[in-house]
Amino acid sequence: MTVTGLRERKKQQTYDALSEAAIALFLKRGFDEVSVTDIAEAANVSKPTLFKYFPTKQDLVLHRIADHRHESARVVTAAGVPPVQALREHFLAGLTARDPITGLNDHPQVLAYYRLVFTTPALTTRLHQFMDDDERALAEALGGDLTGELLAAQVVSVQRVLSRRNWEVITAGQRAADRYLDAVTEAETAFDGLPIG
Repeated sequence: MTVTGLRERKKQQTYDALSEAAIALFLKRGFDEVSVTDIAEAANVSKPTLFKYFPTKQDLVLHRIADHRHESARVVTAAGVPPVQALREHFLAGLTARDPITGLNDHPQVLAYYRLVFTTPALTTRLHQFMDDDERALAEALGGDLTGELLAAQVVSVQRVLSRRNWEVITAGQRAADRYLDAVTEAETAFDGLPIG
C-alpha cells in the first residue's frame, strides 16, 4: 500500500469514527443536548480536528447520506436508457436491496438514525439543503434547461415522498419484508406519473 493510500485510509477511519461517536451520543442524549466538545472528547480528538473533518455539527450525522449525494445525476449520466426509466429501475433496485435511502429498511439502527434526522429541525433543514443540491445536479444532468429543472424537481419529490411513506409505515411497526410489495407498487405508480424525460 502506498503512503497516500494509507493516509487516505486513516483519514477515512477517523472520519467514520468521529461520525459514529457523534451519532451514538445524539441517539443517547438528543442532538441539541450534545456539544461539539462532547463529541471531540468521545472521539478523543481536538475540536479543531473535528471541524477539519466536519464543518458543522449537522454534517456529523448527515455524512451517512452524503454517499448518495448527486446519485440521481450519476444514474442519469451513466444510463443507456431514458432518464426516468433509469431512475425508476434504480429506486426499485434500492427497494429490493433494502437501501435505507428508500425508507424500506427496518434495522433498528437505521430506524433510530432516521428518527433522529426527521425529528431534529437542524438536521431536517440540512437534509433539505442536500436535496436541493441533488435536484440542481440532476437538473444539470437532464440538460440544465427549464424542462430539466422541472423534471428534476418532480423526480426528487417522488423519491422523497416514496421514501418518507416507507419510513412512516416501517416506524409504525410494519416489517420491511411485509411492506415491500406495496412499496414497489407505489414506486411504479409514482414513476409512471412522471413525464418520460
